Amino acid sequence: MDARETKGRQIAQTCQIGRKGNGWVVPSQSGRGSYMVFQRAMGFVCNCPDYELRQTKCKHVIAVEITVLKWFDAKGNKIGEVRRVQSVQNWAVYNKSQIEEKERFMALLKGLVETVPEQHREGRGRPNMPVRDLLFASALKVYSQFSLRRFMTDLQASVQSGYVDNAPCYSLVGKFMERADMTPVLYGLVEKSAMPLKSVEDRFAIDSSGFRTTKFSEYCVEKHNTKRQHQFLKAHICTGVNTNIISSCKITDENGSDCIEFAPLAQITHDNGFTIAEMTADKAYSSRDNLECIASMDGKAYIPFRSNATGKARGSVEWKRMYHLFMYKRDEFLTHYHMRSNVESTFFMLKAKFNDMLKSRTRTAQINELLLKILCHNIVVVNSAMNELGVVA
Repeated sequence: MDARETKGRQIAQTCQIGRKGNGWVVPSQSGRGSYMVFQRAMGFVCNCPDYELRQTKCKHVIAVEITVLKWFDAKGNKIGEVRRVQSVQNWAVYNKSQIEEKERFMALLKGLVETVPEQHREGRGRPNMPVRDLLFASALKVYSQFSLRRFMTDLQASVQSGYVDNAPCYSLVGKFMERADMTPVLYGLVEKSAMPLKSVEDRFAIDSSGFRTTKFSEYCVEKHNTKRQHQFLKAHICTGVNTNIISSCKITDENGSDCIEFAPLAQITHDNGFTIAEMTADKAYSSRDNLECIASMDGKAYIPFRSNATGKARGSVEWKRMYHLFMYKRDEFLTHYHMRSNVESTFFMLKAKFNDMLKSRTRTAQINELLLKILCHNIVVVNSAMNELGVVA
């Protein structure tokens, strides 16, 4: 029995190996991070440095074979049938996160809005309602998924608990969400809400998805004689593949281009202190500029190439290098690219919990409402990470 098999057995006996997507998560023996093992036609592959260097079984692959697919007797002989993969959900931690979520949400939200500077009114007249209280109320309204009038009970409860000083009128909250000067503030709060997870995220994925509004497009009716269709807003997001935190985002109209948003989202994530070791995206983001952008951050971008793409560098050495990896080591490329599916999970989480419908009437209010949905999603993710990963927010 060689050293790798010995270590593989130790991992199988002492570590919890869980299913994630089409692969298995194997914790590192060093206690820092984990690796993914996938089953391919030619056998198992792993994204650890040992496997990538030797292209043969590593200790993580051996651990998966022992705990997931096979049983071994004391002499190392295979016995028994294939085991069904068991769920590794830590229900105690999950239940704790769900039970504490609302109270933790308000506490984390209070800490975020306190970073926003107040706007002091000059001259006479009734003083304005504090911006922090209005931001808190707007986010709580989106989190509750109630109408402006019905969420007032939750807002009054948050005042009694000391999370907010004043309870603004429901009509004032609605008018506040229509303010264009609050849009950059909300972008900043989204970025700040992701920062507690800088230590656990270094792999990201970028994609976009539509959120329907309450308005309809009359162009389709007049031009094509079709049924009414909802107008959409498009959310472009950069999300961590481990926790589904949204590190940066951009809201555009439904026809907004995907490719041009790649570099700005990656740059914001990098500038906010995240290490970008890998970035994945689909073919819509395939360009030399995007690959060079991630390379300048000491990372690798795993973006599939279109069928008409060539390996000509044209000033981009990274394009040529990744093209050859895609063409001649497809399994290795796809092992990393598979992590892109986590961005779909992020959108599912966002829409399932906070709805894919934007209820606001005006375009500015719709943009702000969508940003508030993303902010609420991030706070919920941080709450789960505090319980599951021991993150300190």
